[in-house]
Amino acid sequence: MSKILAIETSSELASCALLDGDRVIARSTSGVRTHSQSVLPMVQELLGEAGIRLADCDAIAFGAGPGSFTGVRTACGVAQGLAFGAGLPVLPLVTLEAMAESCRARTGATEVLAVLDARMGEVYWAQYRYDAARGAWIELAAPALCAPQDLAPLPAEGLAACGNGFSAYPEAFAGKPFAAGALDDILPHARELALLGAPALAAGQAVPAAQAQPVYLRNKVAYTSAERQAINAAKGAA
Repeated sequence: MSKILAIETSSELASCALLDGDRVIARSTSGVRTHSQSVLPMVQELLGEAGIRLADCDAIAFGAGPGSFTGVRTACGVAQGLAFGAGLPVLPLVTLEAMAESCRARTGATEVLAVLDARMGEVYWAQYRYDAARGAWIELAAPALCAPQDLAPLPAEGLAACGNGFSAYPEAFAGKPFAAGALDDILPHARELALLGAPALAAGQAVPAAQAQPVYLRNKVAYTSAERQAINAAKGAA
């Protein structure tokens, strides 16, 4: 039975979880300014509650993104540091798939559209189908970045939608059938990462700590002063 430590800090919610055989214990805290300070104490609490050492784990999973630029780097850096120290492999897992797993746990849905607020008037999204025979998610639409009004999921019967992208841009999604009844309170959480980590480890998806990388879908996260001035000038001219 696998022991997976999971770390997730890609949104305003920071969480850690430990899969120990057939049980999962978790901790979470909100407030993006405290993520880097809160993760290690949560990890220590989980290991203490389970009565195991970090080295007893089989792997360390983390939310590799997409998500907050700083947040995914925080989770990656902490996971790498812990893995180096304990001699463990790392599992970089997709945050949107963790959201799909949370949606399935709550509703039983096997066709899921996950939409995460990417700020700057955009959303991260992906679409999944759960294969019960394999106990794994199939990626129907790979993680992508777009304006909310441009999001176009693939046709799927019984499609369930989740994620804070829907509450962040309600006007853009108004009237769209796939957005009806969306569970907009679902965020990436380490609990689902820990559960996804066991099959990912069995499938050989673990990598050495040095090879762990975040998933970045937005290459440009900030503008220079000169770029902002040029953008404002262009808007003024328009």
